[in-house]
Amino acid sequence: MAATDFKDYYAVLGVSKSASADEIKRAFRKLARKYHPDVNPNDKAAEAKFKEVSEAYEVLSDDDKRRKYDQFGQYWKQASQAGYQGAPGDFGGFDFGAYGSFEEFISELLGRMGTGAAPGGQRQTYSYRTPPGGTGFGSGFSGFDGGFPTGAASGSPLDQEANISLSLGEAFQGTQKRLRIGSEVVDVRIPPGAKPGTKIRLRGKGSYDPRTQQRGDVYLTVELLAHNFFQFEGDKLVCEVPIAPDEAVLGAKIEVPTPDGLVTVNVPAGIRSGQSLRLRGKGWPDRKGGRGDQLVKVLIVAPKDLTTAEKELYEKIRDQRRSNPRQSLQQITL
Repeated sequence: MAATDFKDYYAVLGVSKSASADEIKRAFRKLARKYHPDVNPNDKAAEAKFKEVSEAYEVLSDDDKRRKYDQFGQYWKQASQAGYQGAPGDFGGFDFGAYGSFEEFISELLGRMGTGAAPGGQRQTYSYRTPPGGTGFGSGFSGFDGGFPTGAASGSPLDQEANISLSLGEAFQGTQKRLRIGSEVVDVRIPPGAKPGTKIRLRGKGSYDPRTQQRGDVYLTVELLAHNFFQFEGDKLVCEVPIAPDEAVLGAKIEVPTPDGLVTVNVPAGIRSGQSLRLRGKGWPDRKGGRGDQLVKVLIVAPKDLTTAEKELYEKIRDQRRSNPRQSLQQITL
């Protein structure tokens, strides 16, 4: 990666390098709402900005990724995949922008750590990650063989590994990425339903050993960029939807976003905050062409700006209420 390709994720989110996790989350949510494709239809610039903001949040919201990003600069992803976990060595003297490639950086890094190069024929343990928009694995990668083998594990010394980042919409609908692989440009079709951690095997596209005339495989691991509404919990697509106290008490019909658009959901009377409703067949595509379920986590949100009439009505309810939601707490002791 050239120095000019480096993204300052702190600058992207508009926070300082000492920002707390909460500050980073607030900044992301603000920018995600501003640049979300639903708010800016057919705006390619806003879509690109949304992906950039999501990519920045994905890294800075993860303690381990953020530490490596702060430590290794523009080569944090490659160094992470190479297995460098903050190993002994003084990296403070590194000018990351002075290296034209990750190989140059690694050579200098190994020299400072007093470690020789890996023996010939040993499996490569670092690789290049495809950025959003999909360009560049670097040399050694060519072609693509689709499919999502969930249990694929690379074991050959000639195998290589890389990550490919997709937006939630791209993974749900399927997409085609144009990748620059060395000097070759390849159009890659990704079928619908990729999940975080999905493995894609590219048979016979890894490193080549001229002595044995054998070539390894390439394994791509799917990473999904953060979304401002949908999340994954295990294999389930999950979202959080706020409701008002009266809707929780009396029940209501509300509209909830799904990957297919808005649907009307019946909220039962007496629902608890944090309780989940299941939308069958509205979740993630499965490998058989069906759909999983979407879970809607309900959050009861108290209003902040009450009118005089609303406040008076709530006071009447309080004065006439007979139930005590904390009744069971009176018997609790150490």
